[in-house]
Amino acid sequence: FHLIKRGARILDLGCAPGSWLIYAAEAAGPSGQVVGVDLTPVTVALPGHASARTADVFELAEEPERFFDGLFDVVLSDMAPATTGSRVVDTARSFNLCQAALAIARHILRPGGVFVCKIFQGEDFKQFTEAVKAGFSECRVFKPQSSRKASMEIYLIGKGKKETVRS
Repeated sequence: FHLIKRGARILDLGCAPGSWLIYAAEAAGPSGQVVGVDLTPVTVALPGHASARTADVFELAEEPERFFDGLFDVVLSDMAPATTGSRVVDTARSFNLCQAALAIARHILRPGGVFVCKIFQGEDFKQFTEAVKAGFSECRVFKPQSSRKASMEIYLIGKGKKETVRS
């Protein structure tokens, strides 16, 4: 989808163990900046223009501007809840994580920016898709070929973040 441009500023939510963080840093190049956030500390070596912080996204979603310095071009969320085996519980937990990621993106993603979010398909999927559509000029659903057919994981890609009016 060519979502990450050279020199981009990228936020990676749910970045542990760090493979997407490293990929995003390579895609953005040394003139870019990548910031990762996860409950689990990242222990892999990161390039100089990438960093990882240990934090809870639910706390960050309340006032993300206090935690991050400036706006981002891309917000990636590959977060997944600790699964219970109950489809209803697991999809609800995934939806809650996605809502937090979208709340963060609404505040710290620059107009025209990109939001990519993994969600478990469940009864809240349509509601979340509508929320992404409302905030972005384009919304696409993507299921990687590498995903198992039975997997509930799917990605939403919001391109062209709309301007928001803040009171």
